[in-house]
Amino acid sequence: MAASVSVFLSFFLGLVLVGLVSSSKFDQLFQPSWANDHFVYEGELLKLKLDHYSGAGFSSKSRYLFGKVTIQIKLVEGDSAGTVTAFYMSSDGPNHNEFDFEFLGNTTGEPYTIQTNIYVNGVGNREQRLNLWFDPTKEFHSYSLFWNQRHVLFLVDDTPIRVHPNMENKGIAFPKDQPMGVYSSIWNADDWATQGGRVKTDWSHAPFIATYTGFEIDACEIPASVAATESAKKCSSSGVKRYWWDEPTLAELNVHQSHQLKWVKAKHMVYDYCTDTARFPVMPLECVHHRH
Repeated sequence: MAASVSVFLSFFLGLVLVGLVSSSKFDQLFQPSWANDHFVYEGELLKLKLDHYSGAGFSSKSRYLFGKVTIQIKLVEGDSAGTVTAFYMSSDGPNHNEFDFEFLGNTTGEPYTIQTNIYVNGVGNREQRLNLWFDPTKEFHSYSLFWNQRHVLFLVDDTPIRVHPNMENKGIAFPKDQPMGVYSSIWNADDWATQGGRVKTDWSHAPFIATYTGFEIDACEIPASVAATESAKKCSSSGVKRYWWDEPTLAELNVHQSHQLKWVKAKHMVYDYCTDTARFPVMPLECVHHRH
């Protein structure tokens, strides 16, 4: 009996769901990519500064294909008009894939706006905007990107705010074979960020500071030596190797998540490229088949 149990346990452990669970410490996952002198380290907190001279940004040390990336951010307080804080994933090259969170600052008392966008094979123009249902400058909130071969999810405190499904069966390209780095930055974008550029950055309020903590990556790491054509194979479940992001329960939103997404869209969405007939007289094909 003991031998049978041992064999069963060995088989079970061989089927254990795998992923890459990474530390929440900034310097184990990320590195400054520009303006090192605009980084402030305070224990577990990282602060990025924007002033009249420069913004700042950081990038992951590795590239990933499928999984979940989360960062907790406390956005710029007070009059943040003209500033943008971004958290995104992107591959390299002119035909890159990219998933964007952009937090558009506003004048004091006005709501922060989140703009999301998706690039597939170098083509973006898939913007959505929503106003948050909380003040993102008072406490830390988690912002996540989840990605598998079925869809891309944008989440705020684990509430889905956008889903981009795989519609390759409709002839629509899906980002599934380019490893992506993880990035964040703060910069001045007062030519467009706040009320279409009508409200400019008030530099008397500088420095503008975004604060970060809780860096988490549970994803498939792709070494530089792995060719792009092999990435999807390396990060897909097969045989006894099962990645958690390939579980059937994660192939689509559950009922609760679907209700959450409907609530976000009904109560908080202020712009959707799919309904912008001035920009797109002919509705984009993915909008015809799916209302994200």
